[in-house]
Amino acid sequence: MKCARCQHENRPQARFCEECSMSLERACRNCGAELSGQVKFCAECGHPVILDSTVQPRFASPDTYTPKHLAERILTSRSALEGERKQVTVLFADLKGSMELLADRDPEEARTLLDPVLERMMDAVHRYEGTVNQVMGDGIMALFGAPLAHEDHAVRACYAALAMQMAIRRYTEQVRREQGIEVQIRVGLNSGEVVVRAISNDLHMDYTAVGQTTHLASRMEQLATPGTIRLTADTLRLAEGFVHVESLGPIPVKGLPEPVEVFELVGAGPPERRFEAVAARGLTRFVGRQGELDALREALEKAAAGHGQVVALVGEPGVGKSRLFWEFTHSHRPEGWLLLYSSSVSYGKATPYLPVIGLLKGYFQIGDRDDHRKIREKVMGKLLALDETLKPALPAFFALLDVPVDDPEWQELDPPQRRRRTLDAIKHLVLRESRVQPLLVIFEDLHWIDTETQALIDSLVESMPVGHLLLLVNYRPEYQHGWASKTYYTQLRLDPLPPESAEELLQAILGDDEGLQPLKRLLIERTEGNPFFLEESVRTLVETHFLSGERGAHRLAKALTKIQVPATVQAVLTARIDRLPSEEKRLLQSASVIGKDVPFALLEAIAELTKEGLRRGLRHLQTAEFLYETRLFPDLEFTFKHALTHEVAYGSLLEDRRRALHARIVEAIERLYPDRLVEQVERLAHHSFRGDVWGKAVTYLRQAGSKAALRSAHREAAACLEQALTALGRLPESRETLEQAIDLRFDLRTALIPLGEYERIFESLQKAELVAKALDDPRRLGRVCVYVTSYFREIGEYDRAIESGHQGLAIAERLGDLALQVPTNHFLGQVYHDQGRYRQGSVFLRRNVEALAGELTNERLGLPYLPSVHSRMWLIRCLAELGEFAEGAVLGEQAARIAESANHPFSLTSASWALGRLHLRKGDLDRAIAALERGVELGGGWSIRILLPGMTSDLGSAYALSGRVDEAMPLLEQAVEQHTAIRGAAGLSAIVTNLGRAHLLAGRLANAAALGEQSLALSRAHREQGQLAHANYLLGEIAAHAGAPDLEKAEAAYGEGVALSEELEMRPLAAQCRLGLGTLYRRASLPEKALEQLSAASLLFGKMDMPFWLHKSEAEIKAIG
Repeated sequence: MKCARCQHENRPQARFCEECSMSLERACRNCGAELSGQVKFCAECGHPVILDSTVQPRFASPDTYTPKHLAERILTSRSALEGERKQVTVLFADLKGSMELLADRDPEEARTLLDPVLERMMDAVHRYEGTVNQVMGDGIMALFGAPLAHEDHAVRACYAALAMQMAIRRYTEQVRREQGIEVQIRVGLNSGEVVVRAISNDLHMDYTAVGQTTHLASRMEQLATPGTIRLTADTLRLAEGFVHVESLGPIPVKGLPEPVEVFELVGAGPPERRFEAVAARGLTRFVGRQGELDALREALEKAAAGHGQVVALVGEPGVGKSRLFWEFTHSHRPEGWLLLYSSSVSYGKATPYLPVIGLLKGYFQIGDRDDHRKIREKVMGKLLALDETLKPALPAFFALLDVPVDDPEWQELDPPQRRRRTLDAIKHLVLRESRVQPLLVIFEDLHWIDTETQALIDSLVESMPVGHLLLLVNYRPEYQHGWASKTYYTQLRLDPLPPESAEELLQAILGDDEGLQPLKRLLIERTEGNPFFLEESVRTLVETHFLSGERGAHRLAKALTKIQVPATVQAVLTARIDRLPSEEKRLLQSASVIGKDVPFALLEAIAELTKEGLRRGLRHLQTAEFLYETRLFPDLEFTFKHALTHEVAYGSLLEDRRRALHARIVEAIERLYPDRLVEQVERLAHHSFRGDVWGKAVTYLRQAGSKAALRSAHREAAACLEQALTALGRLPESRETLEQAIDLRFDLRTALIPLGEYERIFESLQKAELVAKALDDPRRLGRVCVYVTSYFREIGEYDRAIESGHQGLAIAERLGDLALQVPTNHFLGQVYHDQGRYRQGSVFLRRNVEALAGELTNERLGLPYLPSVHSRMWLIRCLAELGEFAEGAVLGEQAARIAESANHPFSLTSASWALGRLHLRKGDLDRAIAALERGVELGGGWSIRILLPGMTSDLGSAYALSGRVDEAMPLLEQAVEQHTAIRGAAGLSAIVTNLGRAHLLAGRLANAAALGEQSLALSRAHREQGQLAHANYLLGEIAAHAGAPDLEKAEAAYGEGVALSEELEMRPLAAQCRLGLGTLYRRASLPEKALEQLSAASLLFGKMDMPFWLHKSEAEIKAIG
């Protein structure tokens, strides 16, 4: 059943409209019988059905009541409007209590009462270029912003609502006098998105509301009391500053789970200046326009000297044209100058002299409540005081200001003569005033100007050289005029802010929180420095709770994956796109599907235009500054000038058309670039996925993921692979697709490792394991075991890691699969290292070093790194703890050489860290720092999150040991934060130990002790015996260096460190513990014990070639004497 109010097609059993909540059950007001169809009389009692019978034929369809100029615009552009998404404001208005008002009246009499109400409603809508889509008995439903897009659709709808209430009040006065009846209407407004489906020849628009767009507008109308207007926060957000409202607070709305913030519209904002609405909300810092301000001041000086000047400011929407004039006239207000201001409005082209009327009201100081007599007095007084010779011009000014003119001569003039008199009168007034005092006249937004005001400005420009007059105008690039050749004319092109100025603006709006730097860069990139777009984007982020805090002190409240286009910005850009001719608009939309960068060959393949038509369209789009040419060779390519324009053009298309264009682009790329598909794989992946070409999407996305992984773009690789899994899920299930799903999850795991996304890895592996078991696929099941080993190792569950690793190794050896054996050996080696079983770990890692020789050296075997390098890295770390530095150094050189030849960032980083750790354990601090600094630089540059915490910590430790404690501390604290962010367990105790040692060296013993105990607890919890030994050594050092050394506590900690390190063959640490014990005993005047420990330490340091530590032990021996 179709709803008579909003035309929504409801289910047959529905009692109320599912879209606007209007009752679908109709009953006779006289007898209560159920009514069916569009009947005019009740079948039971014959009583007239008033509302349906009162609808005049001229209200039956939109073509009967839509003004001709609007109808022509809709019909000529409907092919470009159909099948589009539009941002709109929906208006519902009805005659409250119409049934009671009309119940006892003859249908003809009722019609004479109701029709003027409907006519006044529609006149108000059409005045602001809205479209009445439905007349529903006693009311109307209208749209602003569709089918014709308007950037200020919400403002227009508000003004239309106010205008119709005003018109109905005047009508009520008449009806009350004549019939004693009170007529009142109620109006509801809401803004949102609709999809324009089709526009019929009678102008009726078939549309689908997105979300609650229509429903909420209808609810606002039903909530409104007679004579009032209700609107939602979505509408107010778009019209804020242009209207006055009163908040009614959150109100429950049927059909919605949460109350809705409702406002009552009580009036229009101040009409004097459009920018006043913006300024009323508070202005941001004015940046980056000093050159333009200087040019305006220079023009002012010339005009002050009697050389009249015209300065035109041209720029796209949002670049700050009005703001520049505001700053010039306020912050730098010209003293002694009379300022006359006027601005055009988007709906004012059909109203002659509309901007001039505003200017004159300001000049004569005419208020909204001044009656004709008061206006007449003000005009005569001001004009005749200026110059008696202006008296003949009075009728022209009265006529402009809607004051009755009783001059017979004026009444006898024909329209062309009146026009000439009017233009002359205004021009003479301006020029005469400029001889009394310097005069600054501002006309804003000439792109919306009417022809009469244009004629006035043209006439003024011709008279500029004589007078102390400065005329400032601004407009958008599409506006044209004929003044460019004038010697006293200056044009200033206002471009978006350069990056440094945009950064300064965002600094003022957002604040200096370091966490906002990526967001600032993203905002500047997306808005390309357009100040309005920047401010509105931030405002949207605040309103959607992505940003918290106050203006100038914001912080990111939650992770931000995408910045939506603010509704205010979308309205501006949509209206601009809609002003294009139909063919060019469709071309721009087709280009938007290709992407921000648009190869000519691809556009030609999908545009459905002749070559000449395509080139003509592109020329016009370039002239209008939508696209610009970026490359001629080897292939012609265009780019959208603004990223947001590209996004809005793309967003206006319906899914069906987008999908079809994406699919055609895939075919075009394959046809045009058959030998360059690898080069085009990212584009192919994107378009095949968006075009629902699922089979190709899986193939291309996997290739794109592999390509991204090769250049260490791990997050991009992961995104491609997850999309590939989504595409695979759209294909019919088969053994082949199930096998692909497992392999894709393995690839995804590889991409996620450098990002430290362990939970996502495990979740993916669990799914892969279930499928592998169902397929009875031992090879893939073995790989699952291998990767699960790595996962358990990362979260510190070493026993489960070893169990899973040996299961995988058994499968690998049974299959004789080297690609499975290598990662299993590698992960088992890592686990044994983390447990402190360094000798056992080196056995597994050495197997890989020996196996991956010759041609296999550079094989990756499905891993995100070169296993020949990474296995060496972990073997080096084992050898460093064992004190076998010479072999470690040889392996380190080999690892660096292999990684350099492969130019593989992950492996280069690994090799640098391994060498840094080796030198750090040996005490060769200069070489350790050099290697670790390079590793941290590489890891940070390539976002290798999994390696960064440990490397950063080791670098901080090297700095601290070399006496650079102040530099060390931020790095060590950063390492803890980095490790916490990736939520791993392996290696955390080592990082905490390093931080504790730095606090010890800085003399902050309490902090050092707390961190030492934390490291001890972590090591015990995960049974990391090697790190437990390091933690004991640290606690011994802390106790030994206390103000009053705690001999017993220090001796116990050092002793535990010696026992553990000797059990694990950790010779360097055993020697350091003995050095600590010896030093402790010397200070405690126990020379024999001291000498025993220090001699043992010196012997070990000497055998391992550790001069840094050997010098310390020998110095302690000398101190014994």
